[in-house]
Amino acid sequence: MKTTDVSTATEVGSYFISNYPPFSLWTEENTPEILEAFDRPVEQTKDTTAGLYIHIPFCRKRCKFCYFRVYTNQNAAAIEEYVQALIREIELISRKPGVQGRGLEFVYFGGGTPSYLSSKQLRSLRERMSQHVTWEKAKEVTFECEPGTLSLDKLKTLKEIGITRLSLGVENFDDRILEENGRAHLSPEVMKAYDWIQEVGFPQVNIDLIAGMVGETDDNWQRCIDKAIAMQPDNITVYQMELPFNTVYSKEMKEQGVESPVADWPTKRRWVSEAMDRMMAAGYSISSGNELVRNPETDHFVYRDNVWRGCDLIATGVSSFGHFQGVHYQNLDRIEGYIETVNQGELPVNRALRPTEHQMLIREVVLQMKEGHISGDTFRSKFGVDIFAEFPEAFANQQAAGYLTVDGDNVKLTRKGLLQVDSLLPEYFEKEHRAVRYT
Repeated sequence: MKTTDVSTATEVGSYFISNYPPFSLWTEENTPEILEAFDRPVEQTKDTTAGLYIHIPFCRKRCKFCYFRVYTNQNAAAIEEYVQALIREIELISRKPGVQGRGLEFVYFGGGTPSYLSSKQLRSLRERMSQHVTWEKAKEVTFECEPGTLSLDKLKTLKEIGITRLSLGVENFDDRILEENGRAHLSPEVMKAYDWIQEVGFPQVNIDLIAGMVGETDDNWQRCIDKAIAMQPDNITVYQMELPFNTVYSKEMKEQGVESPVADWPTKRRWVSEAMDRMMAAGYSISSGNELVRNPETDHFVYRDNVWRGCDLIATGVSSFGHFQGVHYQNLDRIEGYIETVNQGELPVNRALRPTEHQMLIREVVLQMKEGHISGDTFRSKFGVDIFAEFPEAFANQQAAGYLTVDGDNVKLTRKGLLQVDSLLPEYFEKEHRAVRYT
């Protein structure tokens, strides 16, 4: 790979912003805060919107760019032991005064690979969960899938248990690139799975692509865009490849001194911009810096729309992240400790942090900016704060640099800003958090 300017190279580190304050500040000492929050009944005057995240940590294979807590090649007994612990955790949490009786606006099965579970395991999970929580009235139930783990029977099962939104991790259509990056599936499995998905029918189907996987070329990226458009999914999510700590590629760079194998940032941004242009010409609309939708009137991502606006997210499963009654938290991040703690009848909380009101304001400003536009009125109504008076330098600097425009009460990111929005957000952080490690 050719030498890349160090200032634009994809180096080791986390760029994608998904919360605030940074995760590195969450501590074990703060766990009593989240336990107290679960024990406190919800005030009826407050928004009681709640969602449930369910982490399934199993995969057929670990991708070379993956940094999540995942476990590969697990047998049925190991999976059943985990599912039992998951059900036990959901039972424990459902009895808490802050959770009891609350309906779920959305549910999200993330991973790992939720579709690693068999049809029998999925039906059993749903049946046992229904004794403690229900998603029958939820507006959205999302389920992440790896193409090679799907079958027609499994997709029928997913529809039967109430899944409304499938997210298919395609990432790329070139087998050479998929193999180089450690993906478990190949392109024939993508097309076969997608045909089954179309046959069964789901209200919403999303496919994921990643710009800048190791080995990507201009010609191949254009072919990926062609194929994604031809599939006509409801949503297309396009990520820019990065190298968080603890991935195979990151460790090779750190330990062996190898050069970054990932395309530089200007190249990745160009590829995403090209995808946006071509997908918009095909009838899609930009929904965020990563997402495009076929119909903005009907294709809503309920999980994102609520989590980015501060709703309660009940996190279950090993290493999962949540937010409840004003407290951020993460579960224990090793499966052995998670299962042991839950089986002892205790919630498996690992670390937590109670943000200040100002930090919650920042969190919602930066997350909603990822959608490409925010309104000052939204934050005056919710926080009683004028964001233009609160962040004058950030808005002025970024407008002068061509990343956004401010028109009265409205902020709109330009294409330039949208393509690198995560790099802009730390300017809105409190000063002491701008240089700390994010994760």
